[in-house]
Amino acid sequence: MSNKEEQLNALKDIRQMMDRSSRFISLSGLSGVFAGVIALIGAYFANDEINKFINQRGYAYGVAGELDLEFNLIKLGLIVLIVALAGGVLFTYRKSQRNNLPIWDKTSRALLFNLAIPLVAGGLFIIALLINHPNTYSIIAPSCLIFYGLALINASKYTYSDIRYLGLCEVILGLACMFYVGYGLIFWAIGFGVLHIVYGLLMYFKYERGN
Repeated sequence: MSNKEEQLNALKDIRQMMDRSSRFISLSGLSGVFAGVIALIGAYFANDEINKFINQRGYAYGVAGELDLEFNLIKLGLIVLIVALAGGVLFTYRKSQRNNLPIWDKTSRALLFNLAIPLVAGGLFIIALLINHPNTYSIIAPSCLIFYGLALINASKYTYSDIRYLGLCEVILGLACMFYVGYGLIFWAIGFGVLHIVYGLLMYFKYERGN
C-alpha cells in the first residue's frame, strides 16, 4: 500500500469517527418501513370508523356520535403511534448492537430534543383546535403532516441528512392537504404511510444492506 493510500484511509477513518460523534447513525431504515406499514393499517381502520359513522350510526346520535368518532380516532392514532415507536426503537437497537454503537448518548439526546420541539408544539396546537374549535377538525390531518415535517427538518442535523428531504415532503404534502381538507385521511396515509416506506427502503439500501 502506497503512502497516499494510507493517508486516504486515515482520512476516511477520521471522517467516520467524526460522523459517529456528531450524528446519530443508528437510525434504521427498516423502522421507517415498519412505521409506514403500521400507518397504512391505521388509516384503513380509521376509514372504517368514518364509514361506520356515516352509514350505520349516521348523524342520528348528533354531537354524541361525533364525540364517539373523535374518541375512537384519537385512540386509534395513539395505538398506531405507540406500535410504530416500539418498532422503531427495536430496529434501531438491533442496528446499534450490530454496529457496536451507543443508542443513548449526547447526539441521540440532542436528536430527540430537536425532534420534540415541533412535535410538542404541534400536539398542543391540535389539542387546542379540538377543544376550542371543534368544527375545524378537517385541518388536523394537514397540521399533523406540517408539524411532523418541521420536526424532521429540525432534527436532521443530528442524523442522516436524507431525513431533511422526508421532512420537506411531509410539509409540502401537509400544505397541499390544506387545500383539499376533505381528503385528509388520504394525505395522512400518503405522508405517514407511503413516504415512510419509500424513505425507509431508500435508507436501508443506501446505508444498511450489506453492512
